[in-house]
Amino acid sequence: MAEAVPYGRRTQRPLDVPDVHIVWITGGLGCDGDSVAVTAATQPSIEDVILGAIPGLPRVHLYNPVLSYEVGEELMSYWHRAERGELEPFVMVMEGSIPNESIKREGYWAAQGNDPATGEPITIPQWIDRLAPKATAVVAAGTCATYGGIHAMQGNPTGAMGLADYLGWNWKSKAGIPIVNVPGCPVQPDNFMETLLYLLYQVAGLAPMIPLDDQLRPRWLFERTVHEGCDRAGYYEQGQFATEYGSPQCLVKLGCWGPVVNCNVPKRGWMAGLGGCPNVGGICIGCTMPGFPDKFMPFMDEPPGGKLSSGVSSVYGGLIRALRGLTNETVNKEPRWRHRGSTLTTGYQPRSY
Repeated sequence: MAEAVPYGRRTQRPLDVPDVHIVWITGGLGCDGDSVAVTAATQPSIEDVILGAIPGLPRVHLYNPVLSYEVGEELMSYWHRAERGELEPFVMVMEGSIPNESIKREGYWAAQGNDPATGEPITIPQWIDRLAPKATAVVAAGTCATYGGIHAMQGNPTGAMGLADYLGWNWKSKAGIPIVNVPGCPVQPDNFMETLLYLLYQVAGLAPMIPLDDQLRPRWLFERTVHEGCDRAGYYEQGQFATEYGSPQCLVKLGCWGPVVNCNVPKRGWMAGLGGCPNVGGICIGCTMPGFPDKFMPFMDEPPGGKLSSGVSSVYGGLIRALRGLTNETVNKEPRWRHRGSTLTTGYQPRSY
C-alpha cells in the first residue's frame, strides 16, 4: 500500500534540487511588522510555500522567531548550523534596520541569540557577517531593512542603515544574486511572498535572474507610481482635490505623495486585493522609498511642487471637466429614433430587388 501523503505535499518536486532553508533575522531595529504582514499573503500564502502546495518548488523550511514553533536555543541552532555550512542552500531574510555597532564603547543596539563560546549576545551586524557570505540569496524585508526606515532618520543615535548600506550596493551572494529589496512599512504581504517565490524558483533552476531596478527592488512590482495605479488619479487630471478626509477626490492637497512614489499598493490592495492607503482614504507618505521618512516630512503638508502641479491641473482640469460635461450630457441620452408609433425614424432605407 502506498504511503499516505498529507495534502499539500503531493505536488511534483524537482528531483535534483535539495531542500531550501529560510533563515529570517528579525532582531534588527524594527517592530516585527513585516513578519506579521506576510501572514496575510495569498499570492502565494506562506502556508502554500511551506507545505509544498506549489508545483516545481523545492521543499522549504522556515526559521523565523515570530512564526516558528521552536523557541530559544532550539530555534537559534538553525542560525549556527547555517553559519557552519550545514544548511545548504539557504536564503537569508533581514527584517529591521541595522545599527552601527562601531560608534560606541560598550553595549549593543540590537542582537539575536548568544554566542555559545562566550555567552555574550550576537549582534545583528555579526550575524550578517557570518551568514550573508554563505547564503544563496539575501532579501531585505520592509523599509527598515532595505533603506533604514524610521530608525535611520536624521538625529538618530544608532547610525542605523539598510542592508545594502551595510553590505554594499554592488554586493552579490555566492550564487551571483544581488541583494533583493522589498520595501514597505510594513512590506505589502503579496509583494514579499511573490518575490520570495521567484527566488525559490530561481534556486530550483526554473527562473532567470530576478529583474531589479537601481534601488534593488523587484522591477515588476515597483516600476509604477502610486498615482498611476490610484483610483483617484482621474480627479487629479480634472483638477478636483479633496480639502478634507472622507472625500473621494485626489488627496494631493492633503499631503499625498502618490505621483512620485514607486509603489503598487493602490493596484494590488493590501489583503486579498482590498485596502491600501489611498484606497481607504489615507495619503501616501512614501514609505517604500529610499528617502523615507526624512524627505517626505511633514507628512500632512502639500508636497513641494504639489501647489504648482495642482494649480496647473485645476485650470486645465476645469476646462476638461466642462468639455466632458457637455459630452456626457449628450451621450447620457438615448437617440431620438427609439420610440413607439407607426413611423420608423431610424434612417433605414429598404432596398428594392
